[in-house]
Amino acid sequence: MSEPQVSPLVAAVTCRCPRCGKGALYRQSFDLALRDKCENCGLSYAFIDTGDGPAVFVIMLLGFIMLGAALILEFTFHPPIWLHAILWIPGTLILALGLLRPLKALLIALQFHNKAAQGQRAD
Repeated sequence: MSEPQVSPLVAAVTCRCPRCGKGALYRQSFDLALRDKCENCGLSYAFIDTGDGPAVFVIMLLGFIMLGAALILEFTFHPPIWLHAILWIPGTLILALGLLRPLKALLIALQFHNKAAQGQRAD
């Protein structure tokens, strides 16, 4: 009997276990610390190794979105510099903090579903 497959995207958006989709992935609501295992299916999260991937993806994505929006605003309306600071600094912080957890959960879910592991030599 095979296990039901949870979509990596659904597991990422809900920040749930990549195997069952029910157990919480993180210890607390606004924390990036992972639990030791899923409280629903018992999947050990020891295999997880996302490294700096989530932060890099957030930086690249936000750089593209925020810089593009700032350039469009600048060349369209020519606002004063203080307006740019009021718009883009809080917006970047809010989006960065809001995207970091789901992107980390997405990388975890993809790592689980693709059975990604440390490279090993084939003898």
